[in-house]
Amino acid sequence: MSEILDPLLLARFQFAFTVSFHIIFPSLTIGLASYLAVLEALWLWRGDKVYLQLYRYWSKIFALSFGMGVVSGIVMSYQIGTNWGPFADQTGPVLGPLLGYEVLSAFFLEAGFLGIMLFGMERVGKGLHFSATVLVAIGTLFSAFWIMAANSWMQTPAGFTVGADQFLPDSWLAIIFNPSFPHRLIHMVLAAYLTTAFVVAAVSAWHILKGDSGRPARVAFSMAMWMATIVAPAQLVAGDILGLNTFEHQPAKVAAIEGHWETQRGAPFILFGMPDMAAEETRYALEIPKIGSLILTHSFDGEVPGLKAWPPEDRPFAPLVFWSFRIMVGLGLLMILMGMIGVWLRWRGRLYDHRSLMWFAVAMGPSGFVAVIAGWITTEAGRQPWIVQGLLRTADGVSPVAGPAVGGSLLAFIAVYFIVFGAGFWYLAKLFARPVEAPPEDNVPDRAAGVLALEAGGEGGLSDA
Repeated sequence: MSEILDPLLLARFQFAFTVSFHIIFPSLTIGLASYLAVLEALWLWRGDKVYLQLYRYWSKIFALSFGMGVVSGIVMSYQIGTNWGPFADQTGPVLGPLLGYEVLSAFFLEAGFLGIMLFGMERVGKGLHFSATVLVAIGTLFSAFWIMAANSWMQTPAGFTVGADQFLPDSWLAIIFNPSFPHRLIHMVLAAYLTTAFVVAAVSAWHILKGDSGRPARVAFSMAMWMATIVAPAQLVAGDILGLNTFEHQPAKVAAIEGHWETQRGAPFILFGMPDMAAEETRYALEIPKIGSLILTHSFDGEVPGLKAWPPEDRPFAPLVFWSFRIMVGLGLLMILMGMIGVWLRWRGRLYDHRSLMWFAVAMGPSGFVAVIAGWITTEAGRQPWIVQGLLRTADGVSPVAGPAVGGSLLAFIAVYFIVFGAGFWYLAKLFARPVEAPPEDNVPDRAAGVLALEAGGEGGLSDA
């Protein structure tokens, strides 16, 4: 019973629960804001009403997702104060300004122009409205910039001195552009774009299967497939670069990811297995000889440290990190596969009439969210037992709150989240199920005769990209 009511364990689980809900929404809105900017740019450039139809359709989904993201983010801020007081006190001089910059630059930019973007289409000029959409998209990227800077500093702290039991800024450039930040920012933004692409592909494929929406669904599906084709392989490269950076700065995390216990040269790559913390081994390991060293050191005989190189109290919980990483990578490979199938079918002129691809796209709709959550678990659980890598233990950052109090608030969070956000997800599903509606004719110029003539000869070409 004492383990169940352990305040540290409950506080960690509570934050993990709320973050898992919150991260869903930025993963969609970051990519969706950029998608909306592209759609409006294409409408203004080519005068094709289909892009305006798609813009209005997806802007409603963006608005709802943005609102739920704001609400879930505020909850996390309060939770840091209630459950992680010592952490907030010691890291406040560094992390406080970074989070403040996120509000002052990103959130104000988003909130300031969101109203124009959502309600100003017929009230302001086209140039101003497009500028508002672009600024909202930039704001979401600024938000990712500052949040990733703060979290990356916790992974690879730099640019600080320690004084009076606090981390004090010494160089803001070093703090912001800490060793893991550029790689993690790129990886996260690409993940958001892929998440959006697969949601758009799934919704469009569903409407194509149902025979709804006609050309708008096909155009949206084509654009999503181009994104999957280009960004999914790029994400694989970005992930490999991030892995090498993690191997340099957080080798214990990589050892848990790989399931290695012994330091060795020519380490294998363990495809599957069951890491056993008590026995200090990975049971039932299915291995590819020497590939682990090749991936991490670019040499077949490179040395790879195992978890036994660290004391037991300094090791992350390997089973969780091992499997969350494989879920993320496995979904990424499926994304690449779907993009390759799309290219092949596009070349054969069957992109829209291959029902197996459509059902594959529908099934892959949630894949981006699952991959993002799995990647977050890999990153955060792999850093344990540190809340600031190598400097502040998680156990030393938790507030002195009794276990029953934390447990009670956790149960309240679970109940409220499933009610409130359950209703939000239900309404999102209703929005997804609606076909794209045509805009009012008197408000929309149509200069797309040439585009329509080109597409009449074969949809799915670059005109839909």
